[in-house]
Amino acid sequence: MEISSDLVAVGLIERDTNNDILWTWSYPSIAYEKRNLLIQKCGLECEPGSGGPIPPVTFRYCHHHRAWYYIYTTEVFDADKLPKVRQFALVLQTLEFNPEKYVNLSRILSKIYCKMGDPTAILNLYLSVIIRGSCTTEENGTFLSREFDQKAAFAASPIRNVINTFGLESILIYTALILKKRIIVYHHELDALLSFMRALPALVWHRQNWNILYPYMELSESECAELISLKTYAAGFTDASVETRTDLYDVFVNLAATEITVASHAKEAFGMSKTHKDIAMFMVRQAENTELSNQDIIREISSKTMELLNNLKSLSSEEEDGHPVVTLESLKEHKLAASLENFLWNLAVAEGFVKV
Repeated sequence: MEISSDLVAVGLIERDTNNDILWTWSYPSIAYEKRNLLIQKCGLECEPGSGGPIPPVTFRYCHHHRAWYYIYTTEVFDADKLPKVRQFALVLQTLEFNPEKYVNLSRILSKIYCKMGDPTAILNLYLSVIIRGSCTTEENGTFLSREFDQKAAFAASPIRNVINTFGLESILIYTALILKKRIIVYHHELDALLSFMRALPALVWHRQNWNILYPYMELSESECAELISLKTYAAGFTDASVETRTDLYDVFVNLAATEITVASHAKEAFGMSKTHKDIAMFMVRQAENTELSNQDIIREISSKTMELLNNLKSLSSEEEDGHPVVTLESLKEHKLAASLENFLWNLAVAEGFVKV
């Protein structure tokens, strides 16, 4: 018997025939404040016909307080057994980043709800996935958790698009990530934002940490407070006014306008050296090589990063418990250019090579 520890909860948000949006069901419970947040993000806030057509199905996801929320929105038709519902959003709360896995599971759960009109039908399949790692329906086949490897989800990143979009300036994003700085990305289209955001942690593949990603945030008091409590992150916004919140970022990426801005308070950490130029040109060459897949590009950039880290380790002055320790004095002994010395010191701090 397999017990899945990644699924935490499932819930339903519905727009009824009176256009009221309500949280109608969950198993087990989802905290009240999280329900309000998810209602705001579920995609049901625009009445059909009021601001352009709403797609029959939308899929989005967000990350808050180390929990991932996947939201799958479905339009209800006359043939469905939901006569008082116009649209609904199925919400999955999980502990992992794996969009492909949860869009598949969400689709199956949503279709069974349309067919049966009863959340217990969702519950039966949900519990089957938790207990057995799978669920089966006549119309939609079998869902198997083991078919969705998390590393495969990490690798399914459009890294080529990120680099091709910004060219040599991509080094600013790379530098912010490897130095564990704070990045804000803006785009008015959520799909474009989510696609771009999921690729960013792949630039520092050696960490394989997608929990730095907050791909869909809003300028609410609670969400800003969450970011302020963090030391490093890459957060996505669809509200252009986030650019004025310089307290939230070290690097601002305006994806819609293809512009990158380093905040004035962070410029010292972003002094460019020959090493930066070499890495930037290397990344651009890999992205331009049409014979390489996105996974190949990730692998090549990771190798380049490991080369950088090995060079940094070679400058360490001593080792404690087998781990390299870098001191500012040891860097100065090598008489490096000021910009490179500053970068390597900040990198040593980010990688935990500095004795505290």
